[in-house]
Amino acid sequence: MSALRVGVLAYPGCFASEVFGVPDLLTMATHVAGPDRADYEVSIVSPRRRVAASGGAALAVSPLREVDVLVVPGFELVPGLDVDAKLASLAPEVAAIHSHAAAGHVVVSICVGAFLLAEAGLLKGRRATTSWLFADELARRCPDADVRPERLVVTDKGVTTTAAFSAMYDFALELIRRHSGAGVARATARVALVDDARSSQTPYVDVRLLPQPGNEFSRRVMRHLDQNLAVRYDLAALSDTFNVSTRTLLRRFADETGQSPLQYLRSSRVHRARHLLETTDRTVASISATIGYRDPGTFAVLFAQHTGRRPRDYRAAFRRGAN
Repeated sequence: MSALRVGVLAYPGCFASEVFGVPDLLTMATHVAGPDRADYEVSIVSPRRRVAASGGAALAVSPLREVDVLVVPGFELVPGLDVDAKLASLAPEVAAIHSHAAAGHVVVSICVGAFLLAEAGLLKGRRATTSWLFADELARRCPDADVRPERLVVTDKGVTTTAAFSAMYDFALELIRRHSGAGVARATARVALVDDARSSQTPYVDVRLLPQPGNEFSRRVMRHLDQNLAVRYDLAALSDTFNVSTRTLLRRFADETGQSPLQYLRSSRVHRARHLLETTDRTVASISATIGYRDPGTFAVLFAQHTGRRPRDYRAAFRRGAN
């Protein structure tokens, strides 16, 4: 098997760590596989002569060339950033992405690199993912895409998208698995201390970091629900608290948040349970009761639906030490 040609597309403001993360893991895989196994020919490419990554770090780049796999890193998507202006400034890179895909080669984005793929028209009619923090924004900008915010890596018709930052290693391990074999991928993961058994980014979601709705009514309802996690959900009583009909409450809350009060309450309860599982020695039954579930089994099912893990498995993976 010949060397796999992998190019990483560097551009102004890209995350340097996402430029070098995949190449570094592929280098490790080459050493693990040994001299008689197929390796990887990796290059950092750009349509520009000079590129400064986020933080101003200068990157040495090569001219664009034909590669088997083109990797597009993410950029610093901060609150207030004019994403349209950012993407417009990267027109040469967007054109290169489109050209590479049109030639039938594989294109991969890391984190919000998916926004460049969307700009190049590659996500229309495809399943895709990105960081859970920006999945709603990607879906809004690319309504023809099927955005899967729970997925770590999504591949659809030659286009691969990944979740945030460390998901580049999940992609790289899958690439190694396909090109060099499962044994090399497993050994590389062990050498690099990379988890090779992840399947979802759901356990990492922190709803408190998601953009909050800007309307006062839903914020007041949320605050009330947060302060009464252990209280049985009663839509009629909740409506009375805010002096509106149940129909009005559901409509206004949905208009402002895109979900129902019960959906928000369940998410808030799971968020609290996650914190308690991570930081205390309390039993699952005790935590369940604290957030309003008398039956630990019912709580465990809800928790698994939201995080992809049963409570005890979540604690084992994310325990930070008791307060």
